[in-house]
Amino acid sequence: MTTTAGLWLAVIASGIYHGVNPGMGWPLAVSSALMEQRRKALFGALVALAAGHFVAMLLILLPFSMLGTLVTYQTELRIGAGVLVTAIGLYILITRRHPRFLARVPPSRLALWSFLVAIAHGAALMLVPIYLGLCRLDELDMGHRAAADLMARNIGLTFLVAISHTAAMLLSGGALAFAVYRWLGLQFLRRSWFDLEVVWALSLIAVGLLGLVTAAGGH
Repeated sequence: MTTTAGLWLAVIASGIYHGVNPGMGWPLAVSSALMEQRRKALFGALVALAAGHFVAMLLILLPFSMLGTLVTYQTELRIGAGVLVTAIGLYILITRRHPRFLARVPPSRLALWSFLVAIAHGAALMLVPIYLGLCRLDELDMGHRAAADLMARNIGLTFLVAISHTAAMLLSGGALAFAVYRWLGLQFLRRSWFDLEVVWALSLIAVGLLGLVTAAGGH
């Protein structure tokens, strides 16, 4: 997981995980298509969910890419990000609380809902330790280049990470949503629905601890 290939695999794997997680919204796409009795409504809802998720990724990752101190204090930043992600995972695991304001977002605003969910549940933060690991590998490959060049490279990397992650989320969640809408039906949702809150919390903790281990080890 400390190699370039391993970190990119983590970006894609987390996107797939977010996509199949019903808490990230694919059942809302199924609901939208069933209510409107149109297949296009399913795809429209999925695009809206992906757009909100993508913006959330950028909102969290872009500030890190523009930090000039990323070159000098990257180990400290990676440790801080790992601690933060782990703490959020522990908080969700202990409290099991859902932000109440999410219930006030109308179903018609799927992009806004998806954006807020990704922020509130730490989905965007999950990418930070992985992203910082990729920044470090890029820095080592480039040698002693100017901080401005590193910053420009990292901003481009931010968009590539967000696009790759969101594409994996859209494809995995979309495939599951289409299967439920086209073949499996609502009975599948009723019988197969289970609470992923513990799994979600543990995944945040795992990513946070991975970030801490790799940062402390200098990888």
